[in-house]
Amino acid sequence: METLESELTCPICLELFEDPLLLPCAHSLCFNCAHRILVSHCSTSKPLESISAFQCPTCRYVITLNHRGLEGLKRNVTLQNIIDRFQKASVSGPNSPNESRRPPRLSPHSVSARGSPALTSSVSSVTSPPPSTLAMSLEHQHQQQQQQQVVQQQHLRPLVGCQFCEQDPPREAIKTCVTCEVSYCDRCLRATHPNKKPFTSHRLVEPVPDTHLRGLTCLEHENEKVNMYCVVDDQLICSLCKLVGRHREHQVSSLSERFDKLKAFQVSPGRVSEAVMEASKTSAAQTLENNLTNLVKRNSELENQMAKLIQICQQVEVNTAMHEAKLVEECDELVEIIRQRKQVIAVKIKESKVMKLRKLAQQIANCRQCLERSSALITQAENSLKENDHARFLQTARNVAERVAMATASSQVLIPDVNLNEAFDNFALDFSREKKILEGLDYLTAPNPPSIRDELCTASHDTITVHWTSEDEFSVTSYELQYTIYTGQTNFISLYNSVDSWMIVPNIKQNHYTVHGLQSGTRYIFFVKAINQAGSRNSEPARLKTNSQPFKLDPKTAHKKLRLSNDCLTMEKDESSLKKSHTPERFSSTGSYGSAGNVFIDSGCHYWEVLLGASTWYAVGVAYKSAPKNEWSGKNSSSWVFSRCNNNFLVRHNGKEQLVEASLQLRRLGVLLDYDSNALSFWDAMNAQHLHTFHVSFLLPVAPTFMIWNKSLMLLSGLPVPDFVDCPEQQEGLCRQQDSPYVSSTMKGCH
Repeated sequence: METLESELTCPICLELFEDPLLLPCAHSLCFNCAHRILVSHCSTSKPLESISAFQCPTCRYVITLNHRGLEGLKRNVTLQNIIDRFQKASVSGPNSPNESRRPPRLSPHSVSARGSPALTSSVSSVTSPPPSTLAMSLEHQHQQQQQQQVVQQQHLRPLVGCQFCEQDPPREAIKTCVTCEVSYCDRCLRATHPNKKPFTSHRLVEPVPDTHLRGLTCLEHENEKVNMYCVVDDQLICSLCKLVGRHREHQVSSLSERFDKLKAFQVSPGRVSEAVMEASKTSAAQTLENNLTNLVKRNSELENQMAKLIQICQQVEVNTAMHEAKLVEECDELVEIIRQRKQVIAVKIKESKVMKLRKLAQQIANCRQCLERSSALITQAENSLKENDHARFLQTARNVAERVAMATASSQVLIPDVNLNEAFDNFALDFSREKKILEGLDYLTAPNPPSIRDELCTASHDTITVHWTSEDEFSVTSYELQYTIYTGQTNFISLYNSVDSWMIVPNIKQNHYTVHGLQSGTRYIFFVKAINQAGSRNSEPARLKTNSQPFKLDPKTAHKKLRLSNDCLTMEKDESSLKKSHTPERFSSTGSYGSAGNVFIDSGCHYWEVLLGASTWYAVGVAYKSAPKNEWSGKNSSSWVFSRCNNNFLVRHNGKEQLVEASLQLRRLGVLLDYDSNALSFWDAMNAQHLHTFHVSFLLPVAPTFMIWNKSLMLLSGLPVPDFVDCPEQQEGLCRQQDSPYVSSTMKGCH
């Protein structure tokens, strides 16, 4: 208690805080003490209102005040409530009648006395650093709402009068003694319950109405209090109900026992379900458990959401301040660039002016010199014309006439070459383009999400070329392509968050990219991210798949009476075929005219088709490498085939056969091997009809196998999976076969 009291003591008056203020540095100070600090800084020439700052007495942090002064600081309501509870606990014990009455204060949180965890957490919350201005305002609004709820509850609470007072009307009760079943005012409580035994054992609670104190009465027996609980009827009863009433044969329990069972989950909120299920299986307990669990969950979600919102508000303020500073910096740089360019252009104008004026001055001097010579010649000619002396006139007239004729003939001598384009009128300042750019100044935002164009994307068995478009192509600095194998997970958000499984191709400048080295017959998820200086945005996910693994017929496995085409895509029964050397992997038995593909598949989803032509006796499927080559495929546990025997269609595995409905006009058989999903399906590719699906837990790589007894077969491999096969939901529904047993007996016509 002494340690707690030191935490609640004002550093100025050394008393418990009274009307504490919450300073921006997270320390607290009494309002009156803060006022005294301001008064100490006053003088005759400096009024109190002019003081705009003071230092925190604890940490010397400078507290800046707004125009409201101390009223502009927030009240530490939580700390005041803690002090009120602390004072109550320090005056007397919880059962003492000498507990002093203090005016009730509003608190947004419940506080327990005597250093309880709630009190400790409240104190720690008081001393925690304050959030930003906006976040504090949000918390203040939340506290005001809770305070209003407390005020409303207090208004709804009935006023309880003292039942021991002799005056009329009685004074307001401050305590109710549960032992005496009487409510007392402060004076009557001190008179009737001195702080000594046996009164110290009386239980004192907050004032409650007399009806609540005396408890509930039985519905069937008036003036009888309920004191039992009927487990069968799930209701409260009295002793008479158990002795003579209709509950005498029922199982009952005490109220305290029933209360403990229903309230057991309050001991440990983390074990609500376990405690309630062990204590009681009744509908009431289950209802309480479900409602409380939902309420706690909702409150936790609201608290988390509010904490995130406050954190976002703080981040908004930080980012806003950062962007405002960046805006000022960028604008200052633009102004500085304009100022520098203004100086440069002004210097150029001055230099051009000096140069042009120098040229013009030279031309003016030339013109003046020519004009002087011309004027002198004119004067001399006029004087010659005025000469009356014949001898003198004849002596000078000829010379003057020659000079005038010469000057008239060569005008360029008298009139200098003058440049009339030196008036500086061909110079212009046109900043219209720059003005438009400046008028369009705005903050840069992250580009809009690009869109993957599925119809433009292409694929091979080991590559996929992804094409995309972007509305903000000019604002995009680069693109980033991310892809991973599609595992069937529909929650793309959680899939995207699993960063470890993603391959990333950064710094793509085009709107397309080809990914190499992919697994054949495999689905992939692709994202495209558009990036610029402001951020990035992702496209919607696109599911693309590589084509099936291309393969051919393996000549080393072909039966000696089979003839393969040069491209190893067609096999034909030929009794006159040349003899081939015997090898362990070659089909060798009489009547086992087969060949295998030249690949072994151990992953992915692969599709190929077989053109059956006019053949009426064949078998198509897959087999392990260890499958026997001296018997029909499907006769052992290492091979699975779809077969036609004249007019009968069947599937065969491990010597068991099952009839399959198919058209006699079946000319193109589709085979879908989904190794990862452990499924082998057969389709009528012409009519998009599902024929049969084997559900197999493949243990080893498998190779395609083909057998024929008449005519020929042609192989088409490396195909994309068609749409009618690639729908997982449709395939799931079609692939679930009825639990019909395989035909154990050998079918007629299959020998």
